[in-house]
Formats: sequence, structure tokens, C-alpha cells
Amino acid sequence: MKDKQHIVLSGDFIAYTSLSTEEKTNLEQSLYNLFDQLQEKFDTFSRLIKGDYLECVVPDPANGLSVMLAIKTFIKSLEIEDKPENNRSKVFQTYSIRLAMGLGTLDRFDIANNIIDGDAIYRSGRAISDESTHNKERMVIKNTLFFSSDNEELTFNIETILALLDHLLARATSRQNEVLFLKIMGNSEKNIAKLLSVSQSSINQHSTASGWNGMDKSIRYFSHLLSALT
Repeated sequence: MKDKQHIVLSGDFIAYTSLSTEEKTNLEQSLYNLFDQLQEKFDTFSRLIKGDYLECVVPDPANGLSVMLAIKTFIKSLEIEDKPENNRSKVFQTYSIRLAMGLGTLDRFDIANNIIDGDAIYRSGRAISDESTHNKERMVIKNTLFFSSDNEELTFNIETILALLDHLLARATSRQNEVLFLKIMGNSEKNIAKLLSVSQSSINQHSTASGWNGMDKSIRYFSHLLSALT
């Protein structure tokens, strides 16, 4: 365990306080459903802390970007009421969650006792705390996706890709994010069309408009790169 590389994702919801009590409850229930899906496909272990913070262990680092983007697109696909009197609700709709990947070892990973300890989670946690907007009157959000490792060149390369993906996702609609999530989870356009009760051409249009081709290539590149390194 000590020598094996893991990726740990830490996530901090942006403008969480703008959500109503009902929306927070629905978000929490949706997240537990997401955690089950991620576990089934990527063998992850996820937990929600204090309602507005999550952690996810990805045993195979090659799956790290897929899991990060699955979480991001899933949350952005959820319908949140626009509240004109609360500017932060728009911020949540646009950015939803700040996510950081930490690549490193885990000294202790005990699911039964809910223990995650080691370099990987330290890195993801530090990256999130450095970018947190909690208790700040004015929100300035430049990026929401981050990567940390002990390899400076790797970190630079991955963060460059994440900055571009961040730009795409900030502009994607709720339906586009739903399509992206289902694609990341391995569904074909034909299957997605059936799931959403729309035409396959509509799914293709959403995919093109949201930049799926570039996202798919980024996921493949990340997987290839991390497979070679770990």
C-alpha cells in the first residue's frame, strides 16, 4: 500500500450556502447515487463530509481524470433554481464544485474504519484549501480543476489540460453536462438518446457543442500518461 500510487480527489462546493435546504438534501442524495455509480465502474471509495466537501479514492490513477470529470459534469447537470436575489446561486450553477487530484501514496486506506491517510490526500486537500473561497465576501474564480504530484513536469502538463477543460465546462448547459457525464460513464450516443428520450442527432449536437471530442482525447491522454508512470 505504501508504495502503490493512488489518486485522491478532494472537492469543495462553490457557493453552497446559496442552495435551499431542500436543494442541499437533494444534492446529498444525488451524490450518494453518484458514489455508487463510480464505485461500480472505477472501484472508487467516496465520502461526503459536512455536506459541502467530498473525498474520493481512485485506486487506479489512470482513471483519475475520468472520475474528476464525472463528478463535475454530474453535479453541473443537476437542476438548481436560479435565485435573482442571490448572486451566488448563479455562481453555483456555473462552477458547482472545485476539485483537486492528488497523486501519491496512501499510508493507510481502511474503508471499514473510514480512514484515508497519506501523501495523495494531503496533496488534494492542500490544493483545495489554497483555492477556497469560504468566508470571502467577493468571489474571484479563475479555475476549479487542479492537480498535484511530486513530478513538476507532470503537474504542469496536467494542469494545462485542466485549465482548458475548465473553460469548456463553465460554459456547458445542464443538459450538455448530463450528456457528457453519460459519455464519460461509457454510454454510446444511441443509448444516451434512449435514456433521455431524445433523438440521437440531438445527443450528437450536445456532444459537439460542449467539446466532447477534446474532452475524450484529454481523458485518453491522461490515462495513457498515468498508466506509463504508475
